[in-house]
Amino acid sequence: MRISPEQFESILPCMVRWAEAKEKVILEYGIALPPQYMEDARSVGVKFPKKIWIYEVPQIPIPKHPILKLAVKATQLISPATVGLSLRYGIFIHSNYSNDRYIIVHELVHTMQCERLGGLYAFLKQYLWECIEIGYPQAPVEQEAVRIASEICGI
Repeated sequence: MRISPEQFESILPCMVRWAEAKEKVILEYGIALPPQYMEDARSVGVKFPKKIWIYEVPQIPIPKHPILKLAVKATQLISPATVGLSLRYGIFIHSNYSNDRYIIVHELVHTMQCERLGGLYAFLKQYLWECIEIGYPQAPVEQEAVRIASEICGI
């Protein structure tokens, strides 16, 4: 499925509302960022690491709304194989990867990017559009997260 710029602009507000709702779930049911990751958060440039909460789940949630579900499938951003998802200060982490430093640092980079870009709306607008236009693995925002996490974790 190809998403046009017009379709993207109409889908984006709904995706942001979904992301904000999921961030609230993480902040309510998750745990504060464990102390061993506080320095990693600072190292990647997160301004407010104490705001970060992590919620372990057996599977990263996928939007149920039919249009969002199609958009997520088109961007390949979330699938049953997804192991982490950063939504500003809330991070979903697959329970099989809850102690995987690389995955957590990768998601912390996305938190930093969200702060740097000015919030969830601006972050999702850039990130999702890059995933649509360039492709998820090659998207510059994703590549930055891969590079920084690899540097910090020595991979």
